[in-house]
Amino acid sequence: MHNKLDRMKQEYESIPIPDELNQMVNRTIASRRTKIKAMPWLASAAAACILLFVSVNASPAFAKTLSEVPVLGQIVKVITIREYTEQNEKTDVHLKTPGIAGTGDPELEQSLNTKYLEENKKLYEGFKDKVAQLEKAGGGHLALESGYEVVTDTDRLLTLSRYVVESAGSSAESRNYDTIDKVNHIVITLPSLFSDDRYIQVISDNIKEQMRQQMKDDPSKVYWVHQPGIEPDIPEDDLFHNIAKDQNFYINRDGKLVISFDEYDVAPGSMGVVEFTIPTEAIQNLLISNKYVQ
Repeated sequence: MHNKLDRMKQEYESIPIPDELNQMVNRTIASRRTKIKAMPWLASAAAACILLFVSVNASPAFAKTLSEVPVLGQIVKVITIREYTEQNEKTDVHLKTPGIAGTGDPELEQSLNTKYLEENKKLYEGFKDKVAQLEKAGGGHLALESGYEVVTDTDRLLTLSRYVVESAGSSAESRNYDTIDKVNHIVITLPSLFSDDRYIQVISDNIKEQMRQQMKDDPSKVYWVHQPGIEPDIPEDDLFHNIAKDQNFYINRDGKLVISFDEYDVAPGSMGVVEFTIPTEAIQNLLISNKYVQ
């Protein structure tokens, strides 16, 4: 373990830091010390890499956690590379941006970390637009929170979930997932698991069955799905028919495919984010292999 940590430290220390990026990092550190309420976003993959470099080498707490991570060729760790808080009488914002380190593939890390930075940048810009619109309409209070959690971490797979909660009287939660093959250094997509597009209908039909069964077993559960012999009380177009080709998903620790829907996608907000575990036997003949889904 000690030798692997030394090698990882040497890899990060060997990354060249252009002068302009070094100055950018210094300005960011200075802005934190003076507690200036600003949100400087880094728009390039190189900038994301530098932030990651600073986190690894400047944080004793992060360095300590490295010794607690299981080793699989490279140390893989999820860290916070950007955190922003803003609170006043009109807004309440708390954004945490994740970063991935130690995959052994710098290009993969830069691509993912830059994507996460850009996601929160876009999220914040959209939030400010909503605040401006609300002020024009007479004012109000808006809240925005983003964060992340690791939902699967095995010898082969790491799934990172990023969540967003927007509140304006009521709240709505959405989630996005990245499932990473640690061994082959790739991000797994839903279509990549299957031989053709038939999985869309097969998984959709299975989810409908699960919805109907859950409502039968528990009357407090409500899904927007057609039920034979029952007239729907919402428009037909609002009922769940099929998953998207690139539907939100992850693979759990047991190797089962889990399909996820954001709040209000297929059910009332009281149901929150809903997930359905797909029995492998229902999709077995469509899978390319059982390397991931078992």
